[in-house]
Amino acid sequence: MAHATNRLSASGVKAAPVGKHADGAGLWLVKREDGGAQWVLRVTVHGRRREMGLGSFPSVSLKAAREAAEKARAVARQGLDPIKERERQQREAARNIHMLSDIALDAFESRKAELKGDGTAGRWFSPLELHVLPKLGRVPVADIDQRDIRDTLAPIWHTKAETARKAMNRLGIVLKHAAALGLDVDLQATDKAKALLGKQRHTVTNVPAMNWRDVPAFYQSLGGSVTELALRLLILTAVRSGPLRNLHVDQIDGDIWTIPAAAMKGRLGATSDFRVPLSAEAQRVIAEARKFARDGFLFPGAKRGVISDMTMTALMDRRGLSERPHGFRSSFRDWTAEATQTPHDVAETCLGHTTGGAVERAYRRTDFLEQRRALMERWSRMVSLETNVLRGLRAHG
Repeated sequence: MAHATNRLSASGVKAAPVGKHADGAGLWLVKREDGGAQWVLRVTVHGRRREMGLGSFPSVSLKAAREAAEKARAVARQGLDPIKERERQQREAARNIHMLSDIALDAFESRKAELKGDGTAGRWFSPLELHVLPKLGRVPVADIDQRDIRDTLAPIWHTKAETARKAMNRLGIVLKHAAALGLDVDLQATDKAKALLGKQRHTVTNVPAMNWRDVPAFYQSLGGSVTELALRLLILTAVRSGPLRNLHVDQIDGDIWTIPAAAMKGRLGATSDFRVPLSAEAQRVIAEARKFARDGFLFPGAKRGVISDMTMTALMDRRGLSERPHGFRSSFRDWTAEATQTPHDVAETCLGHTTGGAVERAYRRTDFLEQRRALMERWSRMVSLETNVLRGLRAHG
């Protein structure tokens, strides 16, 4: 009936006293003692009365309240609960806002400070960017389940096992980041996906390394080009090729080479630089390399920048060797284990590895510099013995 609805007027709503005032058809204005007011709709769904808030007055006008009430009544006439339907729509809207690509980028930004060079090389993000986001980037993160992940990574799960493992790991971190943001995600989705994908058939192979007993002969065969001097110093210091190729003369102070913390892989979050003791032979190699220095870099590239990792690898290829420059770290580590009585922590620190648990590291202040200095001098003499003998013979010949 006409008199049962639209009982209130705009002016009447403003002047209404404290209490409940019916507009009709279940729409009520509830005026509070503090002066505020709330619109409430009473509807019956499946024989049960429900009260649905439609907003506060004056933010929601009388006209807007009536329109919202009519939409809710239409939902109820379909046999649906308008409150639950509104919550469902809100969840859908939230899922549509938080796409996986956006959450992945946000997770990456929040972790940049922990990554080498603030992640500028892109290695942390690239497994996601190349193998996950092209298929799942526009999917709401809350909708992603183990089947989505399985279907996405299945093409590379066995053929590119290490890349797939990294992509799965990064995706797990992104899902945890989404949960921290308060989003409704399945934190077990990656573990479930692994179960669906099965054990990887591909076996990760180690970088080919030269037997430490063969290193002296190889060292002796190296000449005095930029690449050969870089290889010499790589062998003598047992560092990774990245810090070595980017070695700047300002990093050298006497018999100490200081590598910035940000350049040390495996020491994420480290606040201190890494000191490398230089043996007498290492200092001699550095002195010889200084004549090639350009823009302060000890091992410059042919045209610009510094030599690449492939430059040293190519030299070994031309010698018919399957071993790789990075493998000399393993050569050194095997030598310490088989030919010396070096304590584990000292040997691992030579390689720039962190040892012990977080609590132990917090209390340990030493970097074993003096012990490492003696060990690296011993390694250097073993490696360069034949070279030094020949050098001495030439000097007296």
